[in-house]
Amino acid sequence: MNRGPAEREPRGGPEPRQLSAEEFDRLAEIASLDLFGPDLVGLLEEFTEAVAVRLGLPASLVSIVLDDTAVFAAATGTEGWLAPAGGMPRDWAFCRHAVDRGRPLVVEDALLHPSLAESSPVVEAGVRCYLGVPLVSSRGFVLGTLCALGTRARRFTEGDLEDLDLLAEQLVAAVEARAGR
Repeated sequence: MNRGPAEREPRGGPEPRQLSAEEFDRLAEIASLDLFGPDLVGLLEEFTEAVAVRLGLPASLVSIVLDDTAVFAAATGTEGWLAPAGGMPRDWAFCRHAVDRGRPLVVEDALLHPSLAESSPVVEAGVRCYLGVPLVSSRGFVLGTLCALGTRARRFTEGDLEDLDLLAEQLVAAVEARAGR
Protein backbone atom coordinates (compact mmCIF):
# COMPACT_ATOMS: atom_id res chain seq x y z
CA MET A 1 0.00 0.00 0.00
CA ASN A 2 1.43 3.36 -1.04
CA ARG A 3 1.00 5.93 1.69
CA GLY A 4 2.87 8.72 -0.05
CA PRO A 5 5.63 10.79 1.50
CA ALA A 6 6.03 10.39 5.22
CA GLU A 7 4.78 13.27 7.30
CA ARG A 8 6.77 14.21 10.33
CA GLU A 9 5.06 14.90 13.58
CA PRO A 10 5.97 18.22 15.15
CA ARG A 11 8.46 17.77 17.95
CA GLY A 12 7.16 18.23 21.45
CA GLY A 13 8.86 19.99 24.31
CA PRO A 14 9.51 23.58 25.15
CA GLU A 15 10.02 26.22 22.53
CA PRO A 16 13.64 27.20 22.03
CA ARG A 17 14.74 30.30 23.90
CA GLN A 18 14.87 33.43 21.80
CA LEU A 19 18.38 34.83 22.00
CA SER A 20 18.82 38.52 22.60
CA ALA A 21 21.66 40.33 20.84
CA GLU A 22 23.51 40.43 24.16
CA GLU A 23 23.11 36.68 24.66
CA PHE A 24 24.25 36.03 21.09
CA ASP A 25 27.36 38.16 21.75
CA ARG A 26 28.00 36.27 25.02
CA LEU A 27 27.87 32.94 23.17
CA ALA A 28 30.18 34.32 20.48
CA GLU A 29 32.64 35.29 23.24
CA ILE A 30 32.55 31.73 24.58
CA ALA A 31 33.26 30.38 21.09
CA SER A 32 36.10 32.85 20.50
CA LEU A 33 37.86 31.70 23.68
CA ASP A 34 37.61 28.02 22.63
CA LEU A 35 36.70 27.04 26.19
CA PHE A 36 36.21 23.41 25.21
CA GLY A 37 39.51 23.12 23.35
CA PRO A 38 41.69 20.15 24.28
CA ASP A 39 44.62 22.43 25.12
CA LEU A 40 42.61 24.02 27.97
CA VAL A 41 41.48 20.84 29.71
CA GLY A 42 44.57 20.49 31.92
CA LEU A 43 44.53 24.16 32.89
CA LEU A 44 40.84 24.15 33.79
CA GLU A 45 41.22 20.93 35.77
CA GLU A 46 44.04 22.51 37.78
CA PHE A 47 41.63 25.25 38.81
CA THR A 48 38.85 22.83 39.76
CA GLU A 49 41.27 20.79 41.85
CA ALA A 50 42.55 23.94 43.59
CA VAL A 51 38.98 25.03 44.38
CA ALA A 52 37.98 21.64 45.82
CA VAL A 53 41.07 21.58 48.04
CA ARG A 54 40.78 25.22 49.14
CA LEU A 55 37.10 24.91 50.06
CA GLY A 56 37.33 21.35 51.39
CA LEU A 57 34.48 20.20 49.17
CA PRO A 58 34.32 16.99 47.15
CA ALA A 59 33.49 18.53 43.77
CA SER A 60 34.31 21.57 41.71
CA LEU A 61 33.38 22.59 38.17
CA VAL A 62 34.10 25.04 35.44
CA SER A 63 30.57 25.23 34.09
CA ILE A 64 30.00 27.08 30.82
CA VAL A 65 26.40 28.14 30.29
CA LEU A 66 25.23 27.94 26.70
CA ASP A 67 21.80 28.80 25.34
CA ASP A 68 20.03 25.72 26.73
CA THR A 69 22.78 23.71 28.43
CA ALA A 70 25.38 24.09 31.14
CA VAL A 71 28.45 22.15 30.01
CA PHE A 72 31.25 21.14 32.35
CA ALA A 73 34.48 22.30 30.68
CA ALA A 74 36.33 20.74 33.63
CA ALA A 75 35.27 18.81 36.70
CA THR A 76 36.87 17.40 39.82
CA GLY A 77 35.14 14.95 42.14
CA THR A 78 31.82 14.58 40.35
CA GLU A 79 30.01 11.32 40.97
CA GLY A 80 26.80 9.63 39.94
CA TRP A 81 25.14 10.94 36.80
CA LEU A 82 27.01 14.26 36.95
CA ALA A 83 30.32 12.73 35.84
CA PRO A 84 29.33 10.97 32.61
CA ALA A 85 26.70 13.57 31.69
CA GLY A 86 29.29 16.32 31.36
CA GLY A 87 26.61 18.91 31.88
CA MET A 88 22.89 19.38 32.32
CA PRO A 89 19.98 21.36 30.96
CA ARG A 90 20.36 25.06 31.69
CA ASP A 91 17.14 25.07 33.71
CA TRP A 92 18.57 22.51 36.16
CA ALA A 93 21.92 24.21 36.65
CA PHE A 94 22.65 26.22 39.79
CA CYS A 95 25.27 28.13 37.82
CA ARG A 96 22.68 29.67 35.51
CA HIS A 97 21.57 31.86 38.41
CA ALA A 98 25.09 33.28 38.78
CA VAL A 99 25.39 33.73 35.02
CA ASP A 100 21.98 35.35 34.57
CA ARG A 101 22.53 37.76 37.47
CA GLY A 102 26.27 38.28 37.02
CA ARG A 103 26.76 37.73 40.76
CA PRO A 104 27.99 34.88 42.95
CA LEU A 105 25.50 32.28 44.10
CA VAL A 106 25.83 31.01 47.66
CA VAL A 107 23.65 28.05 48.64
CA GLU A 108 24.37 26.75 52.12
CA ASP A 109 21.51 24.23 52.16
CA ALA A 110 19.81 23.53 48.85
CA LEU A 111 16.95 21.72 50.60
CA LEU A 112 15.94 25.08 52.08
CA HIS A 113 16.31 27.07 48.85
CA PRO A 114 12.87 27.80 47.35
CA SER A 115 13.87 27.52 43.68
CA LEU A 116 16.48 24.75 43.98
CA ALA A 117 15.11 22.25 46.51
CA GLU A 118 13.21 20.22 43.90
CA SER A 119 15.87 20.41 41.18
CA SER A 120 17.51 17.29 39.75
CA PRO A 121 20.97 18.11 41.16
CA VAL A 122 19.44 18.16 44.65
CA VAL A 123 16.95 15.31 44.29
CA GLU A 124 18.97 12.97 42.07
CA ALA A 125 22.61 13.85 42.84
CA GLY A 126 22.25 14.89 46.48
CA VAL A 127 23.78 18.36 46.06
CA ARG A 128 23.27 20.29 49.30
CA CYS A 129 25.73 23.19 49.17
CA TYR A 130 27.05 25.27 46.29
CA LEU A 131 29.32 28.26 45.93
CA GLY A 132 29.77 29.65 42.43
CA VAL A 133 31.21 32.85 41.02
CA PRO A 134 30.79 34.16 37.49
CA LEU A 135 33.63 33.83 35.01
CA VAL A 136 33.66 37.29 33.43
CA SER A 137 35.73 38.00 30.33
CA SER A 138 37.70 41.20 29.93
CA ARG A 139 34.96 42.29 27.53
CA GLY A 140 32.39 41.97 30.31
CA PHE A 141 30.65 38.76 29.20
CA VAL A 142 29.69 36.17 31.81
CA LEU A 143 30.86 32.87 30.37
CA GLY A 144 29.89 30.48 33.14
CA THR A 145 31.02 29.81 36.69
CA LEU A 146 33.82 28.45 38.74
CA CYS A 147 32.01 26.59 41.48
CA ALA A 148 32.23 24.03 44.24
CA LEU A 149 29.55 21.77 45.63
CA GLY A 150 29.02 19.19 48.29
CA THR A 151 26.52 16.68 49.62
CA ARG A 152 26.19 18.27 53.07
CA ALA A 153 24.86 21.65 54.10
CA ARG A 154 27.68 24.08 54.76
CA ARG A 155 28.28 27.66 55.84
CA PHE A 156 30.51 29.65 53.53
CA THR A 157 32.66 32.49 54.79
CA GLU A 158 33.44 35.81 53.14
CA GLY A 159 36.99 34.44 52.76
CA ASP A 160 35.66 31.43 50.81
CA LEU A 161 33.89 33.75 48.41
CA GLU A 162 36.94 36.04 48.06
CA ASP A 163 39.23 33.06 47.37
CA LEU A 164 36.87 31.64 44.74
CA ASP A 165 36.47 35.04 43.11
CA LEU A 166 40.26 35.47 42.90
CA LEU A 167 40.66 32.01 41.36
CA ALA A 168 37.92 32.84 38.82
CA GLU A 169 39.75 36.03 37.81
CA GLN A 170 43.01 34.08 37.44
CA LEU A 171 41.27 31.40 35.38
CA VAL A 172 39.79 33.94 32.95
CA ALA A 173 43.15 35.75 32.65
CA ALA A 174 44.88 32.45 31.82
CA VAL A 175 42.23 31.49 29.25
CA GLU A 176 42.38 34.91 27.60
CA ALA A 177 46.19 34.82 27.52
CA ARG A 178 46.01 31.50 25.65
CA ALA A 179 43.56 33.09 23.21
CA GLY A 180 46.02 35.92 22.59
CA ARG A 181 44.16 38.68 24.40
